[in-house]
Amino acid sequence: MGLILDYRKLELKFKFDAGTSRGVLKTKTSWILKIFEKSDSKTFGFGEVSTIERLSFDYSVDFESELEELKTQLAKLAKPSNKAEVFQLVKQLVKAGRPAIRFGLETALLDLLHGGKFKIFDNSFYQGDNGIPINGLIWMGDQEFMKNQIDEKLSHGCKCLKLKIGALDFEVEYELLKYIRSRYSADELILRVDANGGFTTQEVLKKLERLDHFELHSIEQPIMPKQPEAMGLICEKSAVPVALDEELIGVFSTRDKIELVDDIKPNFLVLKPSLLGGFVATDEWIAIAEARGIGWWITSALESNVGLNAICQYTAQHYYQGHQGLGTGQLFENNIHSPLVIQGEEIVYNKTLSWDFITLGFD
Repeated sequence: MGLILDYRKLELKFKFDAGTSRGVLKTKTSWILKIFEKSDSKTFGFGEVSTIERLSFDYSVDFESELEELKTQLAKLAKPSNKAEVFQLVKQLVKAGRPAIRFGLETALLDLLHGGKFKIFDNSFYQGDNGIPINGLIWMGDQEFMKNQIDEKLSHGCKCLKLKIGALDFEVEYELLKYIRSRYSADELILRVDANGGFTTQEVLKKLERLDHFELHSIEQPIMPKQPEAMGLICEKSAVPVALDEELIGVFSTRDKIELVDDIKPNFLVLKPSLLGGFVATDEWIAIAEARGIGWWITSALESNVGLNAICQYTAQHYYQGHQGLGTGQLFENNIHSPLVIQGEEIVYNKTLSWDFITLGFD
């Protein structure tokens, strides 16, 4: 009896300066978890504790210290025998205010439960039978950089683009959207924009009125979170459908989730399991949204392929509509080699490829 937890810090390096309205990202930190039974060191599960500077609720946590404490607790426990026991154990061991650790531990234990084959959920995605349609993500930068990204994504067959906006001159961003719509109508190409809270409350409705000319699918988080009255007014007045993203981070109780959604009344929720607290927490957001006729999609949050794999398999468990935000695995120079591949507008699990255990950093 006893579970052994090991972990390694992974510093992921971006292939380019990834610009958002919160600033430019050059690297991001994750911790890769490895868990196995004391009686069987050859079967192990992997998970990822992933955080983003100035975004994750638990970014400032001393993860090394908390993972050491978790290591001690797990050494006294037996492997869960089913998914329900996995989720109950994680809830018992990790408080809600540690969403990144909950996500990583859920993933590692589910992988271990299924035999340590990077199988988090057994479904058609993991079996390689079905891919998941994704949006092509366009990062902020100068006009030429963004235009080159747009042309590249479109040439690869993307039917849905998502542009990061809100940090450059608005007229530059406006012209980029105009450039796209001059080539592709709304019937040919879905356009999403993500402001990451970059607009002020004084200017946001005027800007949304102008953006409506481009027949946008949605705008994510037009203003900074924790302004429920202002966000509710935007959702009521905006001609562009509004999706909540950062607004959901740090909201853990069922009561608070319901109150937030009922007060703001958004059109969509953008769900990031590693920022929300794992799969159980994301399930709850989905149930709340669907009970109110609110749309949703699932997005990765700059995890390595370990976390991205788990999120893709989780997404495939649900009846989702439209394009998901699961294309971030190609952003890093030193990502972990995996069977995850982008083909056209889909992410697929190519069973002919293998995982590179060496780059996971364990002996």
